[in-house]
Amino acid sequence: MSTAIRHGRRARAAGALVTCSLALTAAVAYATTALSPPATASPPGGKDVTAVLFEWRFDSVARECRDTLGPEGYGFVQVSPPQEHIQGGQWWTSYQPVSYAIAGRLGDRNSFAGMVSACHAAGVKVIADTVINHMSAGSGTGTGGTNYSKYNYPGVYQVQDFHSCRTSIANYADRRDVQECELVALSDLNTSSDYVRGRIAGYLNDLLSLGVDGFRIDAAKHIAAGDLSAIKSRLSNPNAYWVQEAIYGAGEAVQPSEYQGTGDVQEFRYARDLKRVFQTERLAYLSDFGEGWGYLPSAKAGVFVDNHDTERGGDTLSYKNGAEYTLAGVFMLAWPYGAPHVHSGYEFSDRDAGPPNGGTVNACYADGWKCQHAWRQLSNMVAFRNAAAGTAVTNWWTDGDDQIAFGRGNRAYVAINRTGGTLNRTFQTSLPAGTYCDVQHGDLTGGGCTGPVYTVNGAGQFTAAIGPNDAVALHVGGSGATPTTTSPPASSGVAFGVNATTTPGQNIYVAGDHPALGGWDPAAAPLLSAATYPIWRLTITLPAGTTVSYKYVRKDANGAVTWESGGNRTVTAPAGGQAAVNDTWRN
Repeated sequence: MSTAIRHGRRARAAGALVTCSLALTAAVAYATTALSPPATASPPGGKDVTAVLFEWRFDSVARECRDTLGPEGYGFVQVSPPQEHIQGGQWWTSYQPVSYAIAGRLGDRNSFAGMVSACHAAGVKVIADTVINHMSAGSGTGTGGTNYSKYNYPGVYQVQDFHSCRTSIANYADRRDVQECELVALSDLNTSSDYVRGRIAGYLNDLLSLGVDGFRIDAAKHIAAGDLSAIKSRLSNPNAYWVQEAIYGAGEAVQPSEYQGTGDVQEFRYARDLKRVFQTERLAYLSDFGEGWGYLPSAKAGVFVDNHDTERGGDTLSYKNGAEYTLAGVFMLAWPYGAPHVHSGYEFSDRDAGPPNGGTVNACYADGWKCQHAWRQLSNMVAFRNAAAGTAVTNWWTDGDDQIAFGRGNRAYVAINRTGGTLNRTFQTSLPAGTYCDVQHGDLTGGGCTGPVYTVNGAGQFTAAIGPNDAVALHVGGSGATPTTTSPPASSGVAFGVNATTTPGQNIYVAGDHPALGGWDPAAAPLLSAATYPIWRLTITLPAGTTVSYKYVRKDANGAVTWESGGNRTVTAPAGGQAAVNDTWRN
């Protein structure tokens, strides 16, 4: 649950949707020459990237740990709240608990324990999103069968266990109002009570007993920092990792910096500022992004491009922003500030809509599941970040506008082109001489590279042509790969053709895992021509040797989107000329 309704949270209380917004007033400071210090993010272990699988069922998370998160090098997976909650299909029902039993819609105790074991076997630690500030806003029967009413949760809490303020928060300049009154009418626990602290610690200890490695503390801003410290001291493992949701608000009584003593703190200014810079300002301003902008210390900051609240509230980028969103994620994973969280959710038009299939993910990119954590442009940057761990920014370059490039010590290098033209340049790096796989456009397989490769000479230089709204990323973990192509010529591409019947008002689009194909975002997918109907055609320019995954999409006049059935298709752009595909729509 968001730490302030006026920061964009949408939640239903007593049958009414409550929304409010706060103007973003944080001032932006930047310099074009200063460089960020090396990352010192505090999650334990050498892998600090968390995949946030929002509203995934636990058995689906277990499979994804085995198939994707472990192999890609993610250090952590964050799962949605496991505790019993109010009934309903909306996503936010998960954030209105009614007991501390593991009995939510995403799976029972056995499936949760099985998920933890499977993720650990894949080398991935587990963070549980935990709701300990409040209980429900009304009365009913929970997902595990518990009959409850507001302020009365049998066997757990009674009316005396809640703060005496029984009205919704009205004044964020008043500390008592923020921390003792009710967030969107949700019954606010009296966390200064020794009994309440014990019950909360008991729940967290139960999760620890099942192997959980850490916690996201939801709505931490609405709990006094001293109360959280007292709760954490009662844990069977007081050193368990935790990251706290404490949204910054200029002039507010409660500030995120107060919570550094109990763990990491989510830095919301980071995500808000990334949206503004990638949409309306210059990427050149990012040369000292992080502490140089007045943020929390790098070692205490949890960072993200978006999360489940902000993508719905619109105060950050989201999957609906296409290449801007993807490139911001590339930057986050390459830049040495904080511990990155990669949000992975599902498509929505109704902001209250719950997860497709009740949280069961049969396949990525099907049934509305976006699977951002598995996009090549993002997932391959996890290995980039792991390879660069502990190194500072080197060889910063910018055209002064929206083209930037930088290295991470002598371990990695990335160049980002957020313009409508091609960036042609010889880049100066600190990389050792050798051949490197461009992990933005290819995968490392058996020592080879499925995409373009670049040769870094003895002076640390390589030359590249980077297309509009695209990037190139090299790291030492991908060096020495056998070249599959030479430097890509600009004329290479793919001629798409698909036999698809439509009704008036319908059109066919092609979506895929490359920015030229919208980065799997149907809103950004290019339209095919119906000039040779029923064959729909479009030629896309791609760097030679680039292998893309794609599927066709049908859109109605009212904007409804239908993906063709079956698995993803793939095609590789040739060294010169065009590859032609002749597909048939799969119903």
